[in-house]
Amino acid sequence: MSSMDLDAPPLRSILMAIFIVVGLHVLTAVALVAIKPAAPKVALVKEKPPIEIEMISLAATLPVESEAVEVNLQEAAPKPQPISKPKPKPEQKSKEQKLQEKKPDTTARVKQEKTATVNQEKPLQKQTQQENKPQEKKQHPNIDKAIADAQRANEQRANEQRSIVAAQAEKAAQEAYAQTVQDAKRLVDAKNARDAQAQADAKAAKEAAELSASKEAEAAARAKAKADTAAKAAAAANDTPVNFTASNANWSSAPNFNFPDRAARRAHSGDTFNVVLVLRVNKQGGIDSVRIAQSSGNAILDKEAQRQVRSGKFKPFMKDGAAVVGNVTLPIAYTVP
Repeated sequence: MSSMDLDAPPLRSILMAIFIVVGLHVLTAVALVAIKPAAPKVALVKEKPPIEIEMISLAATLPVESEAVEVNLQEAAPKPQPISKPKPKPEQKSKEQKLQEKKPDTTARVKQEKTATVNQEKPLQKQTQQENKPQEKKQHPNIDKAIADAQRANEQRANEQRSIVAAQAEKAAQEAYAQTVQDAKRLVDAKNARDAQAQADAKAAKEAAELSASKEAEAAARAKAKADTAAKAAAAANDTPVNFTASNANWSSAPNFNFPDRAARRAHSGDTFNVVLVLRVNKQGGIDSVRIAQSSGNAILDKEAQRQVRSGKFKPFMKDGAAVVGNVTLPIAYTVP
C-alpha cells in the first residue's frame, strides 16, 4: 500500500470530528439565542425650575435697602467655608473692642430684616414646589410609557435578530454536517479505491513474480540440460584416458586367473607371485591394451596374466554422466598349487 493509505485517518475519527463540529455549532446557536440585548437608556429631560421673582418693599432709608439686597445676595451666593483667624493678642483685642463700642449697633437691625426676608421667601418656595409637583406627576406616565414602548420594541427586535441568527446558525450547522458527511464518504470511497488498486497491483506483481520465477527455473533447467549435453558430448568426443583404481572398476564379465602349468615347473607349491597390470579400457568397457607395471619375476606368468585378463570385460567408466576412456591399475596374485 502507498504512504497515503497509512496516513489516512480512520472512519471512527472522522465521525467523531463530525459530531464535535455539529455540537459546537448547536452550542453557539443556543448561546446567541440566550443573549438578551441591553435595554436602551432613555435620558430624562431635566426641567428647569421656574424663575422666582421676589418683590421687595423699599425701606425708608437707603442704607437699610442696600443691606437687604446684600443679605439676598449673600443667601443666593454659596456660603464660603469659615477660615480660622489667628487669635489676636490681648492688647489688639482690647483695642478692637473699644472701636466696636464706639460704632453704632446696626447688626441687630440687619439680623431682623434678614429674618423677615427669609420668612417671606419660605411660603413662596413652598408654593412654587407645590405648583411644580403636579406637572412632574403628569409627565412621569408619558415617560414611563415611552420607555416601556422602547423596551418592548428593542426586545421584539432582539427576539427577531436572535431568531434570524438561530436560523442561520442551524442552517450553517446542517450545511456543515452535510459537507462533513460528503467529505467522509469521499475519503472512504477513495480509501476503498486505493485498497482495491493496491490489492490488484499486489496480485499482478505476485503473478508476474511467479511467472518470472517459473521462466527462470525453466531457463535454468534448459541451461543445465544443455550444459550436461554439452559436457556429455565433450566427454564423448574426448579420448583422453582417466585413471581409475581396481576398486572403481566393475566387471561385466570377470576373467579366470589360473596359475599356468609351464610356470609351475620352476616354482614350489604354496609360493605366491604378484603381478600388476595397467589396462586401457575403451568407452564400451572393452580392454584395448595391457601392459605390465610390476613383474612377478616369472616371465611366463607375466605373459599368461596379460592373456587371461583380455578375456574379461568392464562396465564403461563414467565421468560427469558420460562414458570415458580409462586406465585401470589391476594387481593380480597367483598361488602355486
